[in-house]
Amino acid sequence: MASLAKALLLLLPSVLQSNRQPPHVNVVSFESNFLHGQNLSLSSSSSSSVTCLTKTSSLIICGKVNKGSVPPSFTLKDQDGKNVSLSKFKGKPVVVYFYPADETPGCTKQACAFRDSYEKFKKAGAQVVGISGDDAASHKAFAKKYRLPFTLLSDEGNKVRKEWGVPSDLFGTLPGRQTYVLDKNGVVQLIYNNQFQPEKHIDETLKLLQTL
Repeated sequence: MASLAKALLLLLPSVLQSNRQPPHVNVVSFESNFLHGQNLSLSSSSSSSVTCLTKTSSLIICGKVNKGSVPPSFTLKDQDGKNVSLSKFKGKPVVVYFYPADETPGCTKQACAFRDSYEKFKKAGAQVVGISGDDAASHKAFAKKYRLPFTLLSDEGNKVRKEWGVPSDLFGTLPGRQTYVLDKNGVVQLIYNNQFQPEKHIDETLKLLQTL
């Protein structure tokens, strides 16, 4: 599944250049779909305890973690093989971004954009944490290659991704790209989802952090 996801991500640039989207792909089609400050309708599926946040028919984000909630805690290995718990960041804002895979075009752009704005995040007192299903060795090579100054966590088996309810794309074969901003009390203040404009995650996140 991981190799299939990477193959799909490598094909995405050519799909976008042709101005076509694969049929029935659950992607965001409007410019800014971050959830902070927007009116959302809530709906629940009878077959699941997962809550869906719906802005329009083109945006459906389903998950157990909503704005105003405290997400499930976790302990995962970082790129150096050390255990890192979410509770470690309590007392300061933290940006937790889930991304599909190391060394794919969109994920590399996103990671480098976080890197290039890292001083702005530090100035806001915020920590940045990236999470994907890649193992610690992959994260270490990825961080070294692009000089990433922040923590990358290995969610092998996508357990945390599932617990947080991060939506998938391309019929569930492609892990979604979703960013959360938690305030110093660990409460979610923003959820931003955009698979195809990874650098916008940084822009929207910084906007929110400036108001905390």
